[in-house]
Amino acid sequence: MRISTIIGIALVVVLIFPQTRRTIQIGLHKALSLVNQSSLIDLEDRKSVDYADWKLKSDRDDTTLKFEDTKGKVVFINFWATWCPPCIAEMPSIQELYNDYNDRVVFLFVTKDGFETVDKFKIKRGFNFEVFNPISKTPTELVTGSIPRTFIVNKKGKIVVDESGAVDWNSVKVRQQLDNLLLE
Repeated sequence: MRISTIIGIALVVVLIFPQTRRTIQIGLHKALSLVNQSSLIDLEDRKSVDYADWKLKSDRDDTTLKFEDTKGKVVFINFWATWCPPCIAEMPSIQELYNDYNDRVVFLFVTKDGFETVDKFKIKRGFNFEVFNPISKTPTELVTGSIPRTFIVNKKGKIVVDESGAVDWNSVKVRQQLDNLLLE
């Protein structure tokens, strides 16, 4: 047998077992995130966000955040789930970005997972960001059918970044994008 055939068979066997499949999926998505880069949406294609009625419940203190309270701020919105391999793959890079920008950028980590599940996930991985559950209808411009999905909204309420899939959010490029948006 050729080595490539043996490797292919071994990979299929490893992927059959849930214990190893998830680890491999996360690793593959992490590798892909290094290639998938955030890019700004062209000025003429940027959509405005409707701030009207979106409300989110916090995992920290059971308070409600009104999305309209983020008006005039740079907002990083990440839709994710604890069971999603690409979400898990990109989360360490988002945590690093959060560590450096959370005092200047509003980070909204939005999931439908229960807070008990989220807390266990965060503790296991050493994450300390605040997580939100939607308690009202998400603005149309932010509705997504897949996760992870990340939006960055500028101070004028325009969506300037819209990325699906795992991304390395702690890259020099993203940091420059945020720095420029903060200066606007």
